[in-house]
Amino acid sequence: MFDIHEELKKLPDKPGVYIMKDAGGMVIYVGKAVVLKNRVRQYFHQSANHPPKVQAMVSKISEFEYIVTDSEVEALMLECNLIKKYRPKYNILLKDDKNYPYIKVTMNEEYPRILKTRRVERDGAKYFGPYSSNLAVNDTIDTLNKLFPVKTCGKRLPKDIGKARPCLNYYMKQCLAPCQGEVNKEEYHEMMKKICSFLGGQYEEILNDLKTQMADASEQLEFEKAAQLRNKISSIAQLSEKQKVLSADGQDRDIIGFSGDASDLCIQIFFVRNGRVIGREHYIFEGEGNEDTGYSLSTFIKQFYNKVQHIPSEIVIQQEIEDGETISQWLSGKRGNKVKLRVPVRGELVRLVKMVSQNADISLKLYKDRLKREDNPHKEGINQLKKVLELENAPRRIEAYDISNTGSSEIVASMVVFIDGKPARQEYRKFKIKSIEQQNDYASMQETLYRRFLRAKKEKDENTQNPKFSELPDLILVDGGTAHVNAAQQVADEFEYGMLIAGMAKDSRHRTKSLIHRGEEYELSSNMPLLRLITEIQDETHRVAVEYNRRLRAKRYTHSELDDINGIGEARKKALLKHFKSLAAVKKADIHKLQEVEGINEKVAAQIYNFFRKA
Repeated sequence: MFDIHEELKKLPDKPGVYIMKDAGGMVIYVGKAVVLKNRVRQYFHQSANHPPKVQAMVSKISEFEYIVTDSEVEALMLECNLIKKYRPKYNILLKDDKNYPYIKVTMNEEYPRILKTRRVERDGAKYFGPYSSNLAVNDTIDTLNKLFPVKTCGKRLPKDIGKARPCLNYYMKQCLAPCQGEVNKEEYHEMMKKICSFLGGQYEEILNDLKTQMADASEQLEFEKAAQLRNKISSIAQLSEKQKVLSADGQDRDIIGFSGDASDLCIQIFFVRNGRVIGREHYIFEGEGNEDTGYSLSTFIKQFYNKVQHIPSEIVIQQEIEDGETISQWLSGKRGNKVKLRVPVRGELVRLVKMVSQNADISLKLYKDRLKREDNPHKEGINQLKKVLELENAPRRIEAYDISNTGSSEIVASMVVFIDGKPARQEYRKFKIKSIEQQNDYASMQETLYRRFLRAKKEKDENTQNPKFSELPDLILVDGGTAHVNAAQQVADEFEYGMLIAGMAKDSRHRTKSLIHRGEEYELSSNMPLLRLITEIQDETHRVAVEYNRRLRAKRYTHSELDDINGIGEARKKALLKHFKSLAAVKKADIHKLQEVEGINEKVAAQIYNFFRKA
């Protein structure tokens, strides 16, 4: 039995990370401390004036663990990694894990290119960003390709020089064709330096040069050339408008501000490169509005910069944070040189932080307006579902299942979860059907539910930490009619689970039509709140299943074991999979069966047969 008060006495007087767990052993909070003994004890002081969220967390703590580190910076790094691993309920969590796009100029190559990337590496190339969207990156690269005749192909130079004729871009005067060996390498690099200056926001030199060229062309009566130069000038002007100049010093920095109300918090970040805004993002943290904003800001910075590819030399923030010096040391280590966290008190940066904070306020209000418009749109639908299915209580957790297949291959199932009428995407699960090789929706549904319930039973029996299947649904919905419901009910009965199972039926136009339950069909056309709810659940379940099926198919057709067999190209691989429906069936086939496939002769059939039976 874990005695919290006894364990508190054993806490060391050292830096480290502490891990709070609930009665089920699930990690509910991860934090770091300069002195573990002092920090962890604070949670359990009767006189502590904790915010409501912390009070709720402390009431659920049944045990804790701690890890001692050599320094506070090591503790911070470990804290970030553990939060990413466990995603504890009471930690502030970023809801997206996207990597921002960058523009890469391969100055480490003899004939550099301009690429889009999401990875920043120390490879001698120059990187510009991050940009807030792919669209911003694509627009910028398109503009550069109009302005400069730069190489866009993947030819390896000088190795591939002269091995092929120049491409269409050369004849359209959009490439200097270094692949032909007629381009001076030094001149090409000078052009790439201009591109880097352009990406750095230094437009004036290029604009003045283009205006001079346009004037000369007009004087020489070369009106077509002058028009082309005019279009280039217009492209630069449009790009310059998108990238607003924020500061005259031309420094790279991120500016972070926030705005909160009684319940929620919005943190906004502007990416400033060479004094220009190249992108911005905002994050909404529900239930964090009445928390300590310094703590929220610190947590955001740690999570955000733990995943981004590039860290600027300066991060400007709206207020001081308790562990600012430690975070600065950690970021400096990630960047490779000094990173400064700065809270401005006067001058231009104060104005910029205020502007970012105002944008956070606008984003928060827009979020609130959207919530008001929605006002839990499925609340009435849930109540109607309770009434129609004659349930004692409104179903809080609904699990929905669908099967997707391509003929007899890549048979998969989706498990989608709605909690209180809203999709809980972190609870979604996908299954690849293992027990059958031919299309059979009933058997596929039974395998899916059997595996789902078996995992729940195993996690409960073994008291698994961080379980994924232990929470059982109040209601199961399956895509299909009475036969699908009966097939699913057999599995639930085998595990002696008493939850109700209902079917979601569609009409001839594949639109949600009715609910099937207890052998009866309930038409939804006269119950709009319930129809909207079931339609969203059914569509979401179908979407997840189909996307998983497509991903597996793409993987199968891009690479498989068949690719490793001599004499098997794309045509023969597709013919084999089309004939046998699956790779497993190809492996089982004998030489005579293999020869039945178009394009497979006796020699190739023997190669395939022997390949799958080699020692």
